[in-house]
Amino acid sequence: MAGERPVLIVDDDAILRETLVEQLELDGEFSAAQAASVSEAEAMVTGRDARFDAVILDVGLPDGDGRDFCASLRKQGLRMPIIMLTGSDDEADVVRGLDAGANDYIAKPFRLAELLARLRAQMRIFENSEDAVFTIGPYTFRPSAKLLQEPVKNRRIRLTEKEAAILKFLYRAGTRPVARQVLLNEVWGYNANVTTHTLETHIYRLRQKIEPDPGNARLLVTEGGGYRLDPIGVVTAA
Repeated sequence: MAGERPVLIVDDDAILRETLVEQLELDGEFSAAQAASVSEAEAMVTGRDARFDAVILDVGLPDGDGRDFCASLRKQGLRMPIIMLTGSDDEADVVRGLDAGANDYIAKPFRLAELLARLRAQMRIFENSEDAVFTIGPYTFRPSAKLLQEPVKNRRIRLTEKEAAILKFLYRAGTRPVARQVLLNEVWGYNANVTTHTLETHIYRLRQKIEPDPGNARLLVTEGGGYRLDPIGVVTAA
């Protein structure tokens, strides 16, 4: 099932940005935001509700070097995949970008299909890495550690393997509700001995852990015969 994964495009070429936005959003797999400069991108990445699963970043920007911005993001602890765009495929240029923390490098002009394939590949690697961290409401979610952290309250929530898998799949599905059977098959596999009651039990336990008012869920929502995760859901204690 495709999910709308947020991607930030940083390039001073307005036509290229619009083309990339159109292609990324074509099949509903990604949602794309765009910035024309380092300062715009910095404001978007560090915003209160900022959440990007990947960044497509041009080297030559009007107010700075994309490689320096990439290095800055890494110093801030941001580990999402970054794909650099450059007008040169000179080896020294590529090495500098990779040393700055870029995951991949692609020279202009490039084929859109190749860029999208590289983006998907880097996101797959990242989502299964120790560095993967996602924001869900007030929590930071580390799937590999099966851990939710709530920095404001200095609270850590341990998850079971299945609970972490449920959150990860719902997160990737974006704003779209996932049918119970689809989620069941994804997390447990095609096991005839596992029923939707098993899934509902795990959802109940997850809500007990993450919702201040489990009976009025704001993050893990029942919708359309299935479940939807609202990563920016407002979760406040009454």
